[in-house]
Parts: sequence; C-alpha cells; structure tokens
Amino acid sequence: MPFYEHVFMVRQDVTSQQVEALAEQYKGVIEAGGGSVDKLEMWGVKSLAYRINKNRKAHFTMLGLNAPPAAVAEMERQMRISEDVLRFMTIKVEAIDEAPSAMMQKRDRDERKDRERRRRDEEGFGYGAPSGDMNEGL
Repeated sequence: MPFYEHVFMVRQDVTSQQVEALAEQYKGVIEAGGGSVDKLEMWGVKSLAYRINKNRKAHFTMLGLNAPPAAVAEMERQMRISEDVLRFMTIKVEAIDEAPSAMMQKRDRDERKDRERRRRDEEGFGYGAPSGDMNEGL
C-alpha cells in the first residue's frame, strides 16, 4: 500500500478535544478502508498567513497514512463535508518518517528556549536584570 502524509486544519474556535475526536474519526475511516495510521501529530494552534473563512488561526494535525487510495479518498470526501475542517492536503511519500516532524522539533526547540529563559530570569541573569549602577562613570 502507498504511504501518505496528510495535514488538515480545523477552525480555531473548536476545542482540542474536538480536534482529537476528528482525528480519531478520520483514523477510523482509514482503518475501515483497510489502511492504518502510523503517525499522528497534533501541532496545535498556529496563525494562518491569510484569513480563511473569517479565521486567522487554526488547529493543525498531521497523519502518517499507510492506506489504499480509496480509503484516503473517502477520508478527504468526509473532510470536504465537515464545516470544522478549513483546509487539508495529502502528499504521497516513499516512507513514513518515524522521527518527529519539523513542526514538532520546532516546538521542542521553542519550549527549551522558554525553559532556559525562565531559568535565567529566576536566577537574575535575564535581560532585564540590573547590572550595576547606571550613573557609574559619570
């Protein structure tokens, strides 16, 4: 069976639990069609480059699929019907990469920077910490 990477965007006013439920629903469609979802990544809420149906942000989710084309077509058909799904894109790939995607790696890197910044601020080494007398040398 061919491999696919499928990314879909859901309206910003939908809760994270509803996004997870949608992902499970589409996972069920793929499994009912004889395929499998080998990778599921919730990328979170991201800003859009331009407004789509009055939305400036959206929940992004990526699925790594090992499925027949008919199952993918059925999932896409159901996404077109859904009012919550703003956009989706399916790309055929040679293999599904087991490592976290670039979006997840970026999130990990950003979280590490935030933790490091908080640690420095708590220790008094942050950018806003005073470094001596301001009138020194006048």
